[in-house]
Amino acid sequence: MRTAIYPGTFDPVTNGHLDILHRAIYLFDRVIVAVASESNKQTLFSLEERQKLLRCETSDMENVEVKSFGGLTVDFARECEAVALIRGLRAMTDFEYEFQLALMNKKLAPDIETVFLMTKSEYSFISSSSIKSAASLKGDVSGLVPPNVEKAMIQKYTKMV
Repeated sequence: MRTAIYPGTFDPVTNGHLDILHRAIYLFDRVIVAVASESNKQTLFSLEERQKLLRCETSDMENVEVKSFGGLTVDFARECEAVALIRGLRAMTDFEYEFQLALMNKKLAPDIETVFLMTKSEYSFISSSSIKSAASLKGDVSGLVPPNVEKAMIQKYTKMV
């Protein structure tokens, strides 16, 4: 069974993330969405909330699991016997960072490949950060995130006011 890890913070999961995931599940027998428990980012949603939102969105995907991890992504990939890391690219600005990350991962784990998938052009401008920024100012993020995520964001920002 060929397993891939799709790592990220997923704060929140976007339609761009899901676009990458939908394509990855046809390339691998099993895809583990690996939600980072440690991040240098200030998250809106707790680890448990991020996992719950992802599980809701992936419940109809037979070969997808949602798990959390801490530490190095390649160490988690080895634990899961993964052969690849899935990384999404939106634009050239993503490529430089992702390329450096892929080279470091290759140095740490030569047996694990990084597979880059380009998001559809309609999602190329979407980032979790920009979505959070728009939503915090009561901007319409429908079509950028799944409906359950939009609802969860509205609830979060309503409580913060």
